[in-house]
Amino acid sequence: MTDLEIAQNAKMDKITEIAKKVGIEEDDLELYGKYKAKLSLDVLKKHNKNGKVILVTAINPTPAGEGKSTTTIGLADAFTKLGKSCVAAIREPSFGPVLGVKGGAAGGGYAQVVPMEDINLHFTGDIHAITTANNAIAAIIDNHIHQGNALGIDPRRIIWKRVLDMNDRALRNVVVGLGGAANGMPREDHFDITVASEIMALLCLAKSLDDFKERVKQIVVAYKYDKTPVTVNDLGCAGAITMIMKDAIKPNLVQTLEHTPVLIHGGPFANIAHGCNSAIATKMAMALGDYVVTEAGFGADLGAEKFLDIKCRKTGIKPSAVVIVATIRALKMHGGVAKKDLSVENVSALKKGFENLEKHIENIKKFNLPYVVAINKFITDTDDEIKALMDWATTNGHTVSLSEVWGKGSLGGLDLAQKVIEKVEKADGAKTFKYLYDENDTIKNKITSICKEIYGADGVDFSSKALQQIATFEENGWDKLPICMAKTQYSLSDDPTKLGRPTGFRISIRELKPSIGAGFIVALTGDVMTMPGLPKAPAALNMDVVDGKVIGLF
Repeated sequence: MTDLEIAQNAKMDKITEIAKKVGIEEDDLELYGKYKAKLSLDVLKKHNKNGKVILVTAINPTPAGEGKSTTTIGLADAFTKLGKSCVAAIREPSFGPVLGVKGGAAGGGYAQVVPMEDINLHFTGDIHAITTANNAIAAIIDNHIHQGNALGIDPRRIIWKRVLDMNDRALRNVVVGLGGAANGMPREDHFDITVASEIMALLCLAKSLDDFKERVKQIVVAYKYDKTPVTVNDLGCAGAITMIMKDAIKPNLVQTLEHTPVLIHGGPFANIAHGCNSAIATKMAMALGDYVVTEAGFGADLGAEKFLDIKCRKTGIKPSAVVIVATIRALKMHGGVAKKDLSVENVSALKKGFENLEKHIENIKKFNLPYVVAINKFITDTDDEIKALMDWATTNGHTVSLSEVWGKGSLGGLDLAQKVIEKVEKADGAKTFKYLYDENDTIKNKITSICKEIYGADGVDFSSKALQQIATFEENGWDKLPICMAKTQYSLSDDPTKLGRPTGFRISIRELKPSIGAGFIVALTGDVMTMPGLPKAPAALNMDVVDGKVIGLF
């Protein structure tokens, strides 16, 4: 059966029953039908377990797939199977990639979150709310200029972009305000995908609704003619934006196929934002369960680094262990095999691909965290390939587990769960964890540390525009914030074609963006796009509704 068919045939418990498993009272549930609900923020005040956080990350992704979400869900179910109180905390799927190339994003096989169709479509409307909040700010900016521009906003220096939760390359560069004076001032504008909005990043780092409002006030949207920054607070609309987001700030409760509670909330991309679910949801999961399994987007060079250097720094969360997911298919691709040939046994290419996994292991060690390598098994993996990878890991002192959660659910993840528990009991990473850099260092030094230490670059080249922006940020007192790198997910470098473990490269920083409300500086590298495009044959072409039933969603 396909992932969708497995999900559609699942027997779900009512969400009120899932809530009872972790002691959530009905008064703290806002029901969205029978099988999903929002949780009151009061849950944080009523529960205080302080569960151990297990971060799931991966090697650099390839079109072959790594199964990070699948492993996350399967591991949570395995913890539950072992009698542990466990809550998973993951991100919401973005609609653009669902219709584009990735399809659904709620796990796979027998390690899924349900109701899968709802989660991958409109869910509880959080991303729509973010789109509305973001574009309300954009509308208020243009209206302010049209109505006389009392703040002296320079239309050439508006940095706040409109957003849409869709892959639409035609909107990357547009002109607004055409059609005469009644329609505003004509100017160049741009669209990002919604998950790249600072509202999304801010939502995922806010501690409460009041903290959300204070962060919104600090968002920098433009510069005046005198080059001083303009904030949302200057525009006077922080209250309205908070009103739009008052329900979206509440985490969403759903379940796995095996009825483990899952909080799904927030969905920033890890290649253009910080790639983690909301801090509120993670903290709530920690308050409800003894173990919390969460994931960070794309490879450990992006999502995990940002989870550890940004999310943990801003929230006080300290992970107890890390799971690094790899597949034999993806490792062969990093070893030089074309996608069409991945089903053919190739042990030599597999061994060449080990270098990518090895670099990610080295990076996790830099944070003083214990780890387990999870081999997400595919049916095309041969015995010799599995043995080669297991032997390499054992010889090099890496704890490794063959994960079969896709085909077996929790039973396929028991070994992985037991090895994670052993790691945590032997040396809880929450006690040894350290950050990669000091946030009080200079912007250039922080960027250089990430590029050299995590990516393996020889150095960093800053464009003249980036250097000017750094000077401006220093003048405005923004230089003591952590760095959020915007970089291709496919390579450790900023060139997506350089797979494996590239050497002898430098990272190019083309520009920086101040995300002051979120609390970090974004550094854009190479040609990374903040508005993706659709592929030649989008996944949407295979989707339909037949007799009221969704088909083609995967």
